[in-house]
Amino acid sequence: MSRLVIVSNRVALPAEAAQRSGGLVTGLVDALHQAGGLWFGWSGKLGETTPEPNVFETERVTYATVDLTRADHDGYYSGFSNAALWPLFHYRLDLMNFTRRDLAAYRRVNAVLADALAPLLSPSDLVWVHDYHLIPMAEELRRAGATQRIGFFLHTPFPSLGVLATLPHYGDLLKSLCAYDLVGFQTVEDLTAFHDAILRRAGGTISSDGHVHAFDRDLRAGAFPIGIDTEAIAEMASGAVKSRTARRLQESLRGRKLIIGVDRLDYSKGLEHRFKAFAAFLDGYPAYRNHVRFLQIATATRSDVPEYRALRQRLGALAGDVAGRYAELDWAPIQYLNRSFSQRSLAGFFRLSRVALVTPLRDGMNLVAKEYVAAQNPDDPGVLVLSPFAGAAYELDAAVIANPYDPDAVAEALQTALGMPLGERCERWRAMMVVLRRNSIAAWRESFLGALSS
Repeated sequence: MSRLVIVSNRVALPAEAAQRSGGLVTGLVDALHQAGGLWFGWSGKLGETTPEPNVFETERVTYATVDLTRADHDGYYSGFSNAALWPLFHYRLDLMNFTRRDLAAYRRVNAVLADALAPLLSPSDLVWVHDYHLIPMAEELRRAGATQRIGFFLHTPFPSLGVLATLPHYGDLLKSLCAYDLVGFQTVEDLTAFHDAILRRAGGTISSDGHVHAFDRDLRAGAFPIGIDTEAIAEMASGAVKSRTARRLQESLRGRKLIIGVDRLDYSKGLEHRFKAFAAFLDGYPAYRNHVRFLQIATATRSDVPEYRALRQRLGALAGDVAGRYAELDWAPIQYLNRSFSQRSLAGFFRLSRVALVTPLRDGMNLVAKEYVAAQNPDDPGVLVLSPFAGAAYELDAAVIANPYDPDAVAEALQTALGMPLGERCERWRAMMVVLRRNSIAAWRESFLGALSS
């Protein structure tokens, strides 16, 4: 059996993996444990120079991490990855900030990481590279002499050609992707956008069985929608709903129905649109005032980036405006929290919620939508209100679909969800659970690795 080598921007060290039970990290760690494997990437630390990788082994898994210099991190991570690629891939051209200096740092760091990884590889290894930070990794590994089969999975959306082409030197990204043996996307829409770029701008060809030929390379590309550990989330939620934290939340509701949103604090999540839609709901359906509460948990990320600091301030002002317009002496319509909770606590919150509001403006998949469904009480499930621009909407079509750019449509979806009879709620939930059980995190992993190794 081939050894699995996972390459990601950050390495999930053993303590972190334990805290993320049921998520992507556990799904990957399980694969490493099964065959023995290596997880390689940035350590999260900054140093004056780039040293040799720090390598250690525990429970059949080898971890190898590399420090970065401040300048390289700023250009590679804060710069090109998150100031250019992230907004581009999420269709926010107004926020895209490209500089040639950042692009050079991005290429340089990928080369540094590849040079550190190459000596650690064995001839029969399967190498699985993750996400937009590391698109050039296979190209750099090939330059360093690697001949192993290398796969890449993009967790974000892949933009249409008209959007992609706004990035200077975007052709280099396409060429880098074609250095892989397998490129995986979340949805058919993302795969189609990649095919379109290969056909129209790279002079490539796409065969009927999904093989791609471009830049003198033959590779495969496919859609591999990522899943969750459905049964683990369900079991966790069943117990977590009895926890002290969940009981506190339930007692604070005083019989009111809970609407929940859980997101990273990011402009792609549509939180400003969501707050305005909730205000439209209270305006349009005043009978629900004092009978619902909207809890939005938005974990702060990238607080050093000005756009994210400004977003946090705008959201605080919007939440205050909604509260000021609609609150009563004994009722706060919106509760906005900038803090993180354990996955166990969130599973309990999900199970208590009558509605989950998952309305990103653009999202590769959105596992919160799937975790919410898995966490529900089978006898009295809640309702998922979902944006059509989340990858999860391709699978969870039994959700109530609402366009986040239309606040009245989201308000109508909330009214539909809150008033939905039990029989319909159960029917929709069962349909989505069939999908979640079939397309689990294990099925995603095995599907991708099976395609890579064949």
